[in-house]
Amino acid sequence: MTEVRTDEGYIRSMSSDDLELVLAWRNHPEIRRYMLTQHDISPEEHRRWYGRTSQDTSRRLLVFEYDDVPAGFVQFTKVSPGGIAEWGFYVSPDAPQGTGQKLGRAALNFGFKDVGLHKVCGQALDFNDMSIRFHHMLGFRQEGVLREQHVVGETYHDLICFGLLQHEWSKADQG
Repeated sequence: MTEVRTDEGYIRSMSSDDLELVLAWRNHPEIRRYMLTQHDISPEEHRRWYGRTSQDTSRRLLVFEYDDVPAGFVQFTKVSPGGIAEWGFYVSPDAPQGTGQKLGRAALNFGFKDVGLHKVCGQALDFNDMSIRFHHMLGFRQEGVLREQHVVGETYHDLICFGLLQHEWSKADQG
C-alpha cells in the first residue's frame, strides 16, 4: 500500500473503504460535467471498475488527504516501463479553495519521485477552463489538440493534451 506524506498533504492508495466517498465525488454534477464519461455511475459499476483497476499493475489509484481529511482522487494510468503515464484527478466538491493545487503538487511529487515517472500526460475538454489553467499552472505544456474528439450531448469538443517531463517538474519544484 502506498503512503506518502508531503508538505502538500498525504497521498495513499485507494482502498475499498474509499469506494462510497470517491463515487459520491465522481457523480457530483460539478465533477461529472467535465469527465469524458458523464453518466451517473452506479455503485455496482463503480465496484466492478475498482475490482478491475485495483489489480492492474499499470495503474495507481490514490486518495489525497489534507489535514487528515480525504479531499481528492488521483489516478495514474498506463504506467509504462519507460516511465510515461496519464493522470486524472478531481477534488471533493466541498474541499476548501486551493485543495486542487495541493493535490496536484503532491501527486506529481509522488509520480516523479516515488513511482519514478519520466513524463505525466493529461487531457482536458476544451470547455474545462479550470483544468486547462491548472495544467499550465503546474508547468505542463500543451502538446496538441485532438479536434472534435469527444461528444457531449450532440456537440463535439476538442480534447486538449498536456505533458510534463520529470526534469521540468524538478526545476519548477525547486524554483
